[in-house]
Amino acid sequence: MAEAHAAVAFQFTVTHEGIDVNVNHEALKAVFDSSKRSWKKRWARFRNHIVTTTYPASPASWLAVVTAVTACLLAKMDPSFGTIAKIQQYFPEGYFDSPADTYVAAVIFSTIAWLTVILVLRFTMKNLLYYHAWIYEPRGKMSLKTKLWMGILKLCFSKKAMLYSYQSALPNLPLPKLEDTMTRYLRSVRGFLNDEQYERMEGLVAEFKNGIGKKLQRYLFLKWLFSSNYVSDWWEEYVYLRGRSPIMVNSNFYGVDAIFTRPTKIQAARAGNIVHIMLQFRQGIDHQQLTPRTFNGVVPMCSWQYERMFNTTRTPGLETDKLVHVKSSNHIVVYHRGRFFKLHIQHHDSNKILKPCELEKQFQKIIDDESEPVFGEEKIAALTGGERIPWAQARQLYFRSGVNKASLDCIEKAALFLTFDDEEPMYDPNDISKLDNFAKSLLAGNGYNRWFDKSITLVVFKNGKIGFNAEHAWADAPISAHLWELSMADDLLLYGYREDGHCKGESEKKLTPPRRLQWDISEPCQEAINSSYMTALKLRDDVDLHLVVHDDFGKGFSKKCNLSPDAFIQMAMQLAYYRDAGKFSLTYEASMTRAYREGRTETVRPCTVESCEFVRAMDNPDVTNEERIALLRKACDVHVNGYRDAMTGKGIDRHLFCLYVVSKYLEVENPFLQEVLSEPWRLSTSQTPYQQTNKFDLKKHADYITAGGGFGPVADDGYGVSYIIAGEDYIFFHVSCKQSSDKTDAKRFGGNIRKALADLKTTFESCK
Repeated sequence: MAEAHAAVAFQFTVTHEGIDVNVNHEALKAVFDSSKRSWKKRWARFRNHIVTTTYPASPASWLAVVTAVTACLLAKMDPSFGTIAKIQQYFPEGYFDSPADTYVAAVIFSTIAWLTVILVLRFTMKNLLYYHAWIYEPRGKMSLKTKLWMGILKLCFSKKAMLYSYQSALPNLPLPKLEDTMTRYLRSVRGFLNDEQYERMEGLVAEFKNGIGKKLQRYLFLKWLFSSNYVSDWWEEYVYLRGRSPIMVNSNFYGVDAIFTRPTKIQAARAGNIVHIMLQFRQGIDHQQLTPRTFNGVVPMCSWQYERMFNTTRTPGLETDKLVHVKSSNHIVVYHRGRFFKLHIQHHDSNKILKPCELEKQFQKIIDDESEPVFGEEKIAALTGGERIPWAQARQLYFRSGVNKASLDCIEKAALFLTFDDEEPMYDPNDISKLDNFAKSLLAGNGYNRWFDKSITLVVFKNGKIGFNAEHAWADAPISAHLWELSMADDLLLYGYREDGHCKGESEKKLTPPRRLQWDISEPCQEAINSSYMTALKLRDDVDLHLVVHDDFGKGFSKKCNLSPDAFIQMAMQLAYYRDAGKFSLTYEASMTRAYREGRTETVRPCTVESCEFVRAMDNPDVTNEERIALLRKACDVHVNGYRDAMTGKGIDRHLFCLYVVSKYLEVENPFLQEVLSEPWRLSTSQTPYQQTNKFDLKKHADYITAGGGFGPVADDGYGVSYIIAGEDYIFFHVSCKQSSDKTDAKRFGGNIRKALADLKTTFESCK
């Protein structure tokens, strides 16, 4: 509104008597207030940047150093050992009078000394964080060396940190030795390759390792030397942004509501609370007020991925997409029954976010709006669900000017995208298809009611249930899961609802009504929209998705067995897949590398020699339960060690990926890299982390547990499995595959996971 006021703030007319100037004082005040808020935001960003840059010191410590040095000079002591006098020699003659020149030199010396201490501290902290022996130590058993290391680390990080305070102290992701990666790779494939296949692979590895691999490694070393992370920028560009296939199902992922409870049945009220909480989270990111995530409460994780959580859109290109992030946005875009609405999320006279009750009131206006979509408006978002090249071409042809460009800019610069659905998903233990449809709706919608390019698309259903769909290039699932977990907790425990289901509080200010976005869709543009819609529809209809609610036991049982819950579940999935497919296959599990600067993920390979031996033993009647348990423990130990290697930069796949990228730049073809990078992940898995906040106790509030989220299948004839260990008694599995494959079935595989977990429990209980 400030821009509109500015246009009419000054009016003048030219008459025979001269120029008559009219000043709109109200408009000028609006412009002034808008400018003042803008400068406040800039000052806050600058201040936070200074505080973050000087961590673990603070701006106040600089003043203390200057004061101490000045006091020493007044006491006729020289703490600089002559350095201050040398600095004075470089001043132009007569530029400063005495004793001003001494004090100016003292300030310069103090600043240099202060910055030197900060750099030394950061160098010390970075080197301390290269120590990773603690990860390999058994839980609850810490060596003396690790205890001393922890103590020093706590002293270095004793000052309360802002969100990005640790960033410059984080170590760089180490570059593994070529020999080590080749050894690990051969070990990782031995379990599912026969002798002939393995011997052939050994030959390819030897040829690569002793030939072109050395040259590629040297080039990659240069990349490592001059970058903060040798993987992340290439991973973002080549794995995500350069992909030309639809990101719907193939890349985006989703998260679901808490399935055992429903705090309100009012659609607008649920949206009011959740949007308000998310915007508060955004404010925490902008002001760096979020507490940085740490391992064991001490070792910091990289917070870089939070930066693009909001105000971010993936824009299509002919060869590659781009992630466009704006620093601030004061609106969201809402989609309801084929119409797009722009909604301001802050009061114009302040920076305050609209209260939940105010947002509810605004959302209800949109829901009650009975206007019809204009021609072509309803399915515009299908462009984001289809192939990327047609979307890029349509964007250039039909959305580069006029109202179409203005409306598209409004969507892409929005803080987030909100869609109101008319579906009413519920969890019904007697009808599992309802929960499956809930998950599938969040993954793909109807093909045109999600803006798949937005970093976050919040979905609110007619009965008050919620979920989200997230674009993947800007960050990995744990970042979105953190937002989602906090949103669930604050919605249920902090904000809550009135007895009638509406948001608490009262709206006292006049609110700017939601505004319809305008579109001018031509016939050729409509054809492009319909083409993308048919692509998205075909992709959606090919998804077979099943959500397993495993309530027989959670992590509590595996802990009683003294086994890692993640390793226990991974071995169960290896058993389930072998029974489902009749063979072993290359398996993917995502692990984070956020102990390093700009770290994202690394691959853990759960299908090992040891896991295969365990799986065969489970269905071999000649093997005793004691022997099966021993093999399971061995397989779990190997898996946990592989997970630790992945977390500490000793993984296999990101190193091979970067070597492959280097080979492409050098225009070198290598049969080993081509084969490795084209191997299908027929079982792709990922664990959604839980309890990233301390908002609520899972034992006291078991009904508030979210069921996690999932993603689409990675291979045409494989499974995608996302799981969340929700406390001591629940595990949720999101199983996806393609209906067009005659080798896969989501419900069948979900049943095999259940049976595998039950068999493991029976095996342990029989040995008591």
